[in-house]
Parts: sequence; structure tokens; C-alpha cells
Amino acid sequence: MKTSNPFSISQRLLSFKHAFAGLRTLFSEEHNARIHLVSAIIALILGFVLRISLSEWVLLVIVIGIVFICELINTSLEALADFVSPEKHPQIKKVKDLAAAAVLISAVSALVTGIIIFLPKIITLCTNN
Repeated sequence: MKTSNPFSISQRLLSFKHAFAGLRTLFSEEHNARIHLVSAIIALILGFVLRISLSEWVLLVIVIGIVFICELINTSLEALADFVSPEKHPQIKKVKDLAAAAVLISAVSALVTGIIIFLPKIITLCTNN
């Protein structure tokens, strides 16, 4: 259990260092996270090119964030599960499958959101030329 320490700017900055180390780990070790990153970059570029509205930007940023949050939680749970139980175990499989399902649902939700935002604009762009 943690003891209560006084506020320290250096400790807060150190917490950012740990968070960025986690992001480095995510993108260097998880292939799916790299796929999500490329997809997010494409969506952001499309947002600028197609001049999406402020509310569409908000939705886009939220769904991209949710996908990465789910991917981070999934990766964390997998690493912990592998540490706790290196051998195959049905409960560990269940935990991993549920965490992977969270990533899948978030990614599909982001894809559907992207289709709702971008498809009408792309159709309009193609039919007006």
C-alpha cells in the first residue's frame, strides 16, 4: 500500500516518463497497435482533407482514443496473465479473450464511426466532379 507523499513536480514528470515508456512498448511490441496507429493517422489526414466539422473531430478523437485505451488494457492484461500463469489455463484464456474482444469492439466502433463521417463526404466529392 502506498503511503501519502507530498506533491512533487519531479515525481509527476517521472510519471509521464513511465507513460511514454508504456506507449513505446505498445508500438514496438504489438503489431495490432501499429495497425491501429496507421489507421488513426489515415483518419486524421482524411479529416483535414475532407474538412470535417468540429463535432466530427470530437467523435473521431474519442473513438481513436478508445481503441488505443482498449489496446493498452488488453496488452497489460496479457502481460500480467503470462507472468502469473505461463502455462495454458482456461481462466487465463478467458481473460485474454475478453480483453481482445474489447479491442475488437472498439476498433469496429471506430471503423463504423469513420464510415459515417467520411463516406458521405467522399461520395459528395466523387459525384460533384
